[in-house]
Amino acid sequence: MPLARLTDRAVVLVRGPDAHNLLHNLVTSSMDEVESAGIAYGALLSPQGKILFDFLIHRQDEGFAIDLRSEEAENFIKRMTLYRLRAKVEMSRADDELAVFATWGDGETPSDVPADPRLAALGRRFVAAPDSVTADGDLAAYHAHRIACGIPEGGIDFVFGDTFPHDAAMDSLHGVSFQKGCYVGQEVVSRMQHRGTARRRIIAIEAVEAGSPLPETGAEIMAGERAIGRFGSSANGKGVGLVRLDRLAEAMEQNLPVSAGRITVAAKLPEWATYSWPPTGTGPGTGTGTETGGTSDNG
Repeated sequence: MPLARLTDRAVVLVRGPDAHNLLHNLVTSSMDEVESAGIAYGALLSPQGKILFDFLIHRQDEGFAIDLRSEEAENFIKRMTLYRLRAKVEMSRADDELAVFATWGDGETPSDVPADPRLAALGRRFVAAPDSVTADGDLAAYHAHRIACGIPEGGIDFVFGDTFPHDAAMDSLHGVSFQKGCYVGQEVVSRMQHRGTARRRIIAIEAVEAGSPLPETGAEIMAGERAIGRFGSSANGKGVGLVRLDRLAEAMEQNLPVSAGRITVAAKLPEWATYSWPPTGTGPGTGTGTETGGTSDNG
């Protein structure tokens, strides 16, 4: 069972008597879940309902640890400071104090190490003092595992400030509480949930020709000559993309070639997806394993 330190992540500590309530009133996840499970996946949204930061929240003895992309830590603190007002909360980076670790695969882990709340297959996730854990895996291996599971990561597989939680599959990955009260951007998210209006969705991607390299992050995903989305991260011939699912379904129906950065690819819904293919007439159906690619007969 490999164990890796995620060196592209930083930890922001949120401490103080009002830390629970401040976070509960701002982020998409329920802080009651953090208290009970020890960890939760969530995001801080703009008032328009778009993701500004996605993160995992870890319960700590004296507050909470926000596990997020390292280059976003300072911006996160600045944004949270705008909302703090008179709340008794302190926020600071904990670079010397805490690091983020992940472990996955077969083998035993301590019972007090929580499972990644997004997907059990991802393994376990925790924060600890940097020198207290011996890591025998590396960052690239972790991301290869994440990508093989079809799990998106903010700042790579979707663009901050331009993506709704449903676009990033946060509804499928337990990143949004639909039972808690209001939070920033909640009205938009609730409306998309109840009306089923999300059209952009996360898909899993593979090159049709074995061994063909997948493109760089940010490459356009095309259906014939029509741009339908953006390619995210990849490893070992597998990738993650964000597409207009209705346009991809139309391409499947018409047997159009699908490509990413001019490389012909096959696309399917992740196995964990709670969303399905939209109806397009004869369409590709609603099974989550349905694929499309340059040689696909699924129409």
